[in-house]
Amino acid sequence: MLPATDYTTHNPVSQGIQWLTDPQNWQGANGVPLRLLEHLGYSALTLLISLVIAIPIGLYVGHTGRGRVVVVSLAGMLRALPTLGLITLFALLSSLGLMPAVWALVLLAIPPLLTGVYAGISSVDRGIVDSARSMGMTELQILFKVEVPNGLKVMLGGFRGGVLQVVATVAVVAYLPLGGLGRYLIDGVSSNDYGQVFGGAVLIAVLAIAIDGLLALLTRFLVSPGLKITSKPAASVTVGEKPQALGTPAVGTQGGTS
Repeated sequence: MLPATDYTTHNPVSQGIQWLTDPQNWQGANGVPLRLLEHLGYSALTLLISLVIAIPIGLYVGHTGRGRVVVVSLAGMLRALPTLGLITLFALLSSLGLMPAVWALVLLAIPPLLTGVYAGISSVDRGIVDSARSMGMTELQILFKVEVPNGLKVMLGGFRGGVLQVVATVAVVAYLPLGGLGRYLIDGVSSNDYGQVFGGAVLIAVLAIAIDGLLALLTRFLVSPGLKITSKPAASVTVGEKPQALGTPAVGTQGGTS
């Protein structure tokens, strides 16, 4: 545990600010930089396992349409599971360590990732897919050259949601106990150090906001500019010109009447 910060106030918010600005909390084995690296490491491991599971299933269901009801029902069921309860259950069934917590977080991360991939592939216009199929493209070519590029924006939206859930929830691994920024929440509550609790909560929130901003910036670069156009501007009409009805040939034009 970190050395206790000498607070000059009883206000939890002011104590949190003093805790965050205390140099002793930013160095050593229990300092913020090391806890931050642990937090990011747990999150990266969880997301890696979740992506390996969610992406193939989402691509298959989105492309073929098979198992759609099962995926939607399973995603809804997994969202309702309590993460802390799962961590405790897995720890009792196996042993204390990192993997029980990671598997519990994987079950939390899979629903947004899976539904994001499935929704992205399903959102592609079927006319485009049929056109690609009529050109003789194989199913794999249609999937990776047509559906994935066109559905990438929706897929990245699901990825952002999954990342934020994991980063914000990975703090519960400190309950086992493990490291990460959640360590400040657990240790602060146990020692009635509410400045440490407030500081840990602020660090987790700032980390989540920063990662979301980076993912939003990444989305702008990965999504094709053509897919960002939602509608075409209406054709301008010259002042005094009578609007032309659709399907009616213009006077004086080729094929019209003079």
